[in-house]
Amino acid sequence: MWRRALAQIRPRRIPTQWQRHTTSTASSKPIIDIQNGTFYKTYPSANQSSQPNNPALFPNLSYTLSNTTQPSETQYWAVISDSSVARTTFLQILAGQHICLPPTARRYPALSDAHTSLQHAIKYVGFDAERGSGVSGTNVRGAYLSARYESRREETDFTVLDYLTGHTELNALEREETAGEREVLQEVTEQLDLGPLLSMPVANLSNGQTRRARIAKALMERPEVLLLDGPFMGLDPRTQEKLSGVLMRLAERSQPRLIISLRPEDGVPPWVSHAVVVDSHLKILSQGPKPSSSHPSHPSPLPLLSRDGFPNPSPSPPPGEPLVQLTGARVSYGPTTVLGAWQQPSAPSPGLHWTLHRGQRTGIFGPNGSGKTTLLSLITSDHPQTYSQPVKLFGRSRLPAPGQPGLSVFDLQRRMGYSSPEVHAFFPKELAVRRVLESAWADAPLARPSLDEGARERVDACLRWFAGDLRPADVAPAAGGGGGEDELAWAGSTPFRELSFSAQRLALFLRALVHSPDLVILDEAFSGMDAGTRDRALTFLSWGDGGVVKGLGEEQALLVISHAREDVPGCVRDWVCLPEPGEGRAVRMGRLEGPLELVEGGWEEIWGSNKGS
Repeated sequence: MWRRALAQIRPRRIPTQWQRHTTSTASSKPIIDIQNGTFYKTYPSANQSSQPNNPALFPNLSYTLSNTTQPSETQYWAVISDSSVARTTFLQILAGQHICLPPTARRYPALSDAHTSLQHAIKYVGFDAERGSGVSGTNVRGAYLSARYESRREETDFTVLDYLTGHTELNALEREETAGEREVLQEVTEQLDLGPLLSMPVANLSNGQTRRARIAKALMERPEVLLLDGPFMGLDPRTQEKLSGVLMRLAERSQPRLIISLRPEDGVPPWVSHAVVVDSHLKILSQGPKPSSSHPSHPSPLPLLSRDGFPNPSPSPPPGEPLVQLTGARVSYGPTTVLGAWQQPSAPSPGLHWTLHRGQRTGIFGPNGSGKTTLLSLITSDHPQTYSQPVKLFGRSRLPAPGQPGLSVFDLQRRMGYSSPEVHAFFPKELAVRRVLESAWADAPLARPSLDEGARERVDACLRWFAGDLRPADVAPAAGGGGGEDELAWAGSTPFRELSFSAQRLALFLRALVHSPDLVILDEAFSGMDAGTRDRALTFLSWGDGGVVKGLGEEQALLVISHAREDVPGCVRDWVCLPEPGEGRAVRMGRLEGPLELVEGGWEEIWGSNKGS
């Protein structure tokens, strides 16, 4: 019914149903008004000192979101913090979560005047694995993980249109949609440029397309306020710039009011007028109009060392034997080639020709949709075409050869450490933190690991080194401290699901590193980590703890995918940049003389004409 109706809709500038829903014309009072409120996860006792696991959140917070629609007075807000917990908690408070004392300190005057429920008027969308696998928690996934690489369609592959209209149940009953619903759908798809994607399965969307679909889903409910938590996380510069333009157009219409959270490294979009800066202790550092730059900026001198301790220039270990060899890899689905649609200079055949050696630290870059995930899936053998591609891993093919057996997936897992957003999305959340790290020695996360004394020592060393980052704030350390097993008891009893998003990313990063694999693969592994945690993880990657864990050795190789310069380890020296599909360019490769952070123009050289900033 939706498809037939959608084809009959005539484009309209602003749906009348949307106009009638908006409360901005109904009240001039603020939409959100918080005056000297203090917030708690659970109701505090009379003696708050007896509840150390229930700290005050944003003590004496005051914040107002005005309801004006005058362009000169409209406020476009961003919440900025190094801490993902701080950013998310602040947005949750705006959405009515957490206990407010005194209760009257948090009010929603305009919503009360319009008799609009808080749950309907304020929508939160978080862009991380916790808040929705696939597309925004619809639980719509392929029948198996590598199905995302297939061109065929399953009957259970729900389309973007199904997702937006809520038809994501098997055997869903059709109903007659209203004219207002058709108008809102038309408006939302036009705003976010989703019209050409409506018939596409949600599992086939790129990262940037997924962001737009999730925002559109929230807009379908016509909220007054839309809270977007980390909308730029994990996007390449070009896609981030495009999404920022989409958000700017939404913000300028004030339908809905838009509040976004940002990491400092994201930069503040030029259309943002006001900002709240929050520290990791859940305290407001500043809030109000974004300061304008009245003086010409002067470039700051580059530091002498990268954030993880590498000077510029500095050499990388000498290359050893090949670990990964691609001799003309070309992945296609019917007429569409998603990786290797080029002829490299001096290459004997079309496709991707590339080798990764022991000791190499290589970054893989390129726009969203350029084939980075496909490339990694060939290396990890998740991709169904791995068996038919010219790929050698650790000097062997996946298929048996005369006198030599093929490589099993378990052989590969033992020699690789892998962390990615997709691993995060599928990882069993019930495992204790210690078991998360120990699963590096198991054939599957839920299988029993095979640990010797050295493995246990390495796990303990990682847990001690990062106890301050991993242990939740409401989990008390062992009484009296003093070291030993009791000091790490929290790691055996705290489930992975109770960690913050940043701590979950950290735990999976350590899982990829702790068993000293031949090849460490970090696919956006630092995306979503708090800045301080990320910097400690980067240092640990290269140098270890100075004792039990040594960091990357010359016998190991490192493969990194990142869209943020700050997330690239200082040890990376070689780079590969994949072109955007359809632009007719070949893959580009190069080498850095030092850490990317310190190489002037290095980021721009890598991205070339693909860079978006």
